[in-house]
Amino acid sequence: MSQSHAQVYLHSVFSTKNRLPFLKDKALRDEMHRILGNESNKLDCPVIRVGGVADHVHILCRFGRTISISDYIKEMKRASSKWIKTKGPSLANFYWQGGYGEFSVSPSHVNDLISYIDNQEEHHHTESFQDEFRRLLTIYGLQWDERYVWD
Repeated sequence: MSQSHAQVYLHSVFSTKNRLPFLKDKALRDEMHRILGNESNKLDCPVIRVGGVADHVHILCRFGRTISISDYIKEMKRASSKWIKTKGPSLANFYWQGGYGEFSVSPSHVNDLISYIDNQEEHHHTESFQDEFRRLLTIYGLQWDERYVWD
C-alpha cells in the first residue's frame, strides 16, 4: 500500500497544577481553548473540540500519524503555558499538572464526547475534577495510584 491512513480519536484531559482555578475568567478560558485548538492543528492533530472549566481542559482531536502522545501533550502544555504567562502578572505562576489522561475514542462516541466537553461547566456543578478523572480511568480500565495522580 503506497498511502498511510489513520483515524484515531483521542480525548486528552489535564489539569492546572494543584487544580488552581487559573482559568476562572471565561474570556481567558475561551482564549486558552482556542490556543490549545490552534496548537493541536499545528501538530497535525486536527482539533474537534476543546473545553473545560477553571482548573482543567478536555481536548478531542483526530490524532496525527507523525507525533507521539507524550510529545503531543508536552507541546500542547508548553505552548499554552508560554502564551498564558504573557496575559498578566497574576498568571506568571501558571503551570499545568505534570501528568495527563489520554483516552482513545470510538468514532461512534465522538458526538457524545463533543456534547460532554461542551457541557463541562454544568457537569462540574455536581462532580469534581478528581472524581471525573477517577471515573474516566475506571471506564477505560486503567489502574492508578492515588498518591501519584494529583500534583
